[in-house]
Amino acid sequence: MNPITGSIVALVTPMFEDGSVDFDSLRSLIEWHISEGTDCIGVVGTSGESPTVNVQEHRDIIRAAVEQAKGRVPVMAGAGANSTAEAIELSHFCKEVGADCTLQVVPYYNKPTQEGMYRHFRAIAEAVDIPMVLYNVPGRTVADLQAETVLRLAEIPNIVGIKEASGNIDRAAQILRAAPEGFAVYSGDDPTAVALMLLGGHGNVSVTANVAPRQMHALCTAAIAGHAKEAAQLHFK
Repeated sequence: MNPITGSIVALVTPMFEDGSVDFDSLRSLIEWHISEGTDCIGVVGTSGESPTVNVQEHRDIIRAAVEQAKGRVPVMAGAGANSTAEAIELSHFCKEVGADCTLQVVPYYNKPTQEGMYRHFRAIAEAVDIPMVLYNVPGRTVADLQAETVLRLAEIPNIVGIKEASGNIDRAAQILRAAPEGFAVYSGDDPTAVALMLLGGHGNVSVTANVAPRQMHALCTAAIAGHAKEAAQLHFK
């Protein structure tokens, strides 16, 4: 798989007042994002209410996204879980319905060690033949996937990238400097996304893209191309 590049929207999951998923609005949102230039649809991540939706809704959202995208843009499907077995089960489902890759968040609450996180992600990658993007967001999970652990994981087939949402540019630079060719590093932090992409990052998994998809696509395109002045101007808009 060639790395996904550009603006990856961390898509919100629209809901009715009773908390159930509004699938018609979800499909309309995906269609709007495609027309506005979003490069990849990311579903059931943090902004997509992954801790909130039930198991069936989680699966149905992924299926609906793949069906609506129809191969026009890739779909990055949230499949992370505290339970390794649950993450494997969700990843099997993602492969079955045709998601392009999974997003695997660092296990939260149970505060795993670096070795524990390594074994968790390795087990998922070895169990399911689908590209997998790691997701480090210590501000939410407490556990922080260190660069050394990321680089160990980057050597495992199927682990193709990381969404680095710590906002730590030094961390991202360390990974970019030493990662094997083809391993993608994405920003998961809008305020520092331009800096990460100018250092060689592959894109931004963006919350802002939910409301400004065309502008985020333009920002990512400029930053990835090394056009710092243009990217900065777009950032400050």
